[in-house]
Amino acid sequence: MTQFATQIEMQESAIFEHKSAGFWVRFFAFLIDVLLVNTVLVGLLLQNIIPKSIWENELILYISISAVLSGVMFYIYFILMTKFLSQTLGKMIFGLKVVRDDGEPLSWSTVLFREGVGRFISMTVKILYLIIPFTPKHKAVHDFIADTHVIHERAYSKKEQVVSQTVEV
Repeated sequence: MTQFATQIEMQESAIFEHKSAGFWVRFFAFLIDVLLVNTVLVGLLLQNIIPKSIWENELILYISISAVLSGVMFYIYFILMTKFLSQTLGKMIFGLKVVRDDGEPLSWSTVLFREGVGRFISMTVKILYLIIPFTPKHKAVHDFIADTHVIHERAYSKKEQVVSQTVEV
């Protein structure tokens, strides 16, 4: 009498990756950041740096200085927050983070290209932000320039399903 033993073992696992942040969540995070820069940072600076007698009488001077300070603070805020924390306060509120496509930490050159050059182009031609919903990983022009994308810190999507099979006879 012959006895046959067969053992089949199947293992199934999945590989997950952080979910890419879409247009609307990025828009609202950006809106919070712009409001923060314009109201808090620039407002505090203008109130404390420029004597009140100057900007009360010279509205055009106040508006000009405000615009320049706002622009400078805008870029400083985005560059420093992105470099050191990989996220701005708006992104923190929504649980978003900027990451490089290759998974490496953000370097100064990456951040300067993304937040300096890339964002300048995007802000100059605002309609370019509308490509976000239609690109892989919902990337904006400044993300393409710097090889970065924005992710949800605590949300994942299935990247691939891995099935392994072992057969013993």
